[in-house]
Amino acid sequence: MTSPARVEETRKNEADSSNPRQRILNVAPINSMPYIGPPLPHSYIPSSPRVEDPEAMVKVGPAMVYCPLTTSQEWDDIVSATKAGVSLTGTAAMGKVGPVIGRVDIAENENSYFFRVSLPGVARDQTDSFSCDMEPDGKVKIRGVTTTGENIVCKNSQIFRMQSKNLCPPGHFSITFQLPGPVNNLQFSGAFGADGILEGSVGKR
Repeated sequence: MTSPARVEETRKNEADSSNPRQRILNVAPINSMPYIGPPLPHSYIPSSPRVEDPEAMVKVGPAMVYCPLTTSQEWDDIVSATKAGVSLTGTAAMGKVGPVIGRVDIAENENSYFFRVSLPGVARDQTDSFSCDMEPDGKVKIRGVTTTGENIVCKNSQIFRMQSKNLCPPGHFSITFQLPGPVNNLQFSGAFGADGILEGSVGKR
């Protein structure tokens, strides 16, 4: 049989545990040893301290900047800041599983620059829907329309409904990138091949 004093002590402890203003006990921390066993799943590995030495920074190559929605001023600011990158807008900026529109290779020799741009699914007609403009400072801007990614395809008098869509969706796009230096845009020549690759060369200024 429990004594009245024991009952009173238990009641007092329960009241203290439900009290949000209960006094916090000041106890010594529990001694522990670092875990040295095999790695645990979802374990946390702290990152190394950040090095502020500029020479220790890793240089990366050209990058792609995706801009699905942006104002004209924001677009100009991004393009002016991408000296070794590629800026995409419109359907080209909507990343998909399949081939990516806007991958660029750039080469040069003593007199000229040469570039290749991946444009899978882009219309190759000679109308105003496709253009490749070269500016004297070496900026290249490509505009066009993609024809892939539609829901319904009509071929050979037959109608097909797409079951999967991994190519770029249909619509207008633009691609902008910067050549390493200024150019003579009057010495520009380009060709858009059936393989979906646009090749261009331009003389240095």
